[in-house]
Amino acid sequence: MKIDIGLLLHDLNQMPALARAADEMNFDGLWTFETSHEAFLPLVLAAEHSQRLTVGTSIAVAFARSPAILAYIGWDLARFSKGRFILGLGTQVKGHNERRFGVKWEKPVAKMREVILSIRAIWDCWQNKTRLNFQGEYFKLTLMTPFFNPGPHEYPNVPIYIAGVNRQMCRLAGELCQGFHVHPLKSPRYLREVVEPNIQAGLSKAGRRREDIELCSSIFVLPTDDPKQAAIYEAEVRQQISFYASTPPYRPVFDIHGWGEVAEQLSGLAARGKWNEMPSLITDEMMSTFALRGSWAELPGMVRKNYDGLLDRVNYYFPFVPGQNDEGWRATIAGFKG
Repeated sequence: MKIDIGLLLHDLNQMPALARAADEMNFDGLWTFETSHEAFLPLVLAAEHSQRLTVGTSIAVAFARSPAILAYIGWDLARFSKGRFILGLGTQVKGHNERRFGVKWEKPVAKMREVILSIRAIWDCWQNKTRLNFQGEYFKLTLMTPFFNPGPHEYPNVPIYIAGVNRQMCRLAGELCQGFHVHPLKSPRYLREVVEPNIQAGLSKAGRRREDIELCSSIFVLPTDDPKQAAIYEAEVRQQISFYASTPPYRPVFDIHGWGEVAEQLSGLAARGKWNEMPSLITDEMMSTFALRGSWAELPGMVRKNYDGLLDRVNYYFPFVPGQNDEGWRATIAGFKG
């Protein structure tokens, strides 16, 4: 199992030092999230200032960008990183697409399928000099003149990962993608009963095997070495779980554990802007289901016990800051590498 860094927040000025530190400490990869900052820009610096880290988006919002824009970004980053870049895409939810990004919300699984296939058609045009002629329901791409063609390079097999929660998106990943980003709000039971069988269904449809795809996820963890800091982590995790559970697309994760009514209550509180009241609905049982509690050195064994065979690479759901908790991070990395 690989251990990565997930950059929930990032400062471009800090990226060179962060990437160098992550490389030196033997992390396997670095992921950016498209939250309050653009997802691709930090990866240019991360690739420049590291030697072996994979660098990728977890995720970049697909429908807010055209397939051609995504193809250009992915092609350039793959070349610049010497093949270490992973293009991770997600749909986001309807409200954000329409009201934050100003783009039309259409059938997300069908449209994501076309995004993936059209990007690969563009890459094939550049690498193999094929004629661009992608004809889909949502995208029709037929123009690629020499002036706009960047040409082939040595790292053309750019992996595409997608993110999702529902069954259809899992199946699409199994059929077409090299990786799947599992949402942080998940449990081993949800992975076994929902994610894994649907990933396998997609793999079987395409004649692929489980080893042809990587499943990745952020893990809620509570390092207990410093009790005062552990209490801060716990409060943050309760807040985050309550936020995710209030969002309808993530409701199935609560439903499978019989907590659907709590998710409804959380949605109601979120609709009224009562964010501070939401964490109190997250019980200790929910915390133990969605988060792992232990020392920095113990956490790798706990992650493996819960997720071995279900996830292939993980990152902890809080920031990595060079110079802060370095001893703890090294203990965790050693546990994953041992």
